[in-house]
Amino acid sequence: MDCLITLPFLLLLCFFTSSYATNIEVHNNCPFTVWAAATPIGGGRRLDRGQNWTINIPPNSKPGRVWGRTNCNFDGSGRGSCQTGDCGGVLRCTGWGKPPNTLVEYAINQFNNLDFYDISLVDGFNIPLSFSPTKPIDKCRAISCTADIVGQCPAALRDPGGCNNPCTVFRTPGDCCTNPSTCNPSYYSRFFKTNCPDGYRYPMDDATSTFTCPGGTTNYRVVFCPLN
Repeated sequence: MDCLITLPFLLLLCFFTSSYATNIEVHNNCPFTVWAAATPIGGGRRLDRGQNWTINIPPNSKPGRVWGRTNCNFDGSGRGSCQTGDCGGVLRCTGWGKPPNTLVEYAINQFNNLDFYDISLVDGFNIPLSFSPTKPIDKCRAISCTADIVGQCPAALRDPGGCNNPCTVFRTPGDCCTNPSTCNPSYYSRFFKTNCPDGYRYPMDDATSTFTCPGGTTNYRVVFCPLN
């Protein structure tokens, strides 16, 4: 992965560098097993309820993403499949997950020495999650998407185990926001935003859905199925 394509202005961030490592702890609070995935650093790991996985992001790393996969079955060589979030049938992901899946996207110590992050619903939704700094910092905000998106998903967007983004289903210029000058939220993207106000729902949604934290001030934590 070269950059976060769902965050257009973050494409510029790939030209900046960092000088320290950041840890992202991934915790499964769901009452079921989640196969956590992370690219381009981390790969993937099975997390039973209550288990943690720490991903070390070295200096000068490219932007990345973390998501959860559900209902997976892998053999001893790490080959298999998942109902949601599958990444080419392997335990240790090297590419992106198949929609629908809820994403955390991050870019560490980039423009103006800031960390950029968001919860993206551009690939739909499968698991509630949160992303937060590991210590309180005034300029660093915790974000989450904990609504019952799957249970309330409009019929046209339903998928086994998840809820698709309208662009994935309809592929229209309006739903995919292919023309930034005329990009406006649709009925279906409003469904996601209403239920998850922190969520990044479609291209050009940066203003209300991209968050920052001073670089080098904290590590971060992803929680699957956080407490409301």
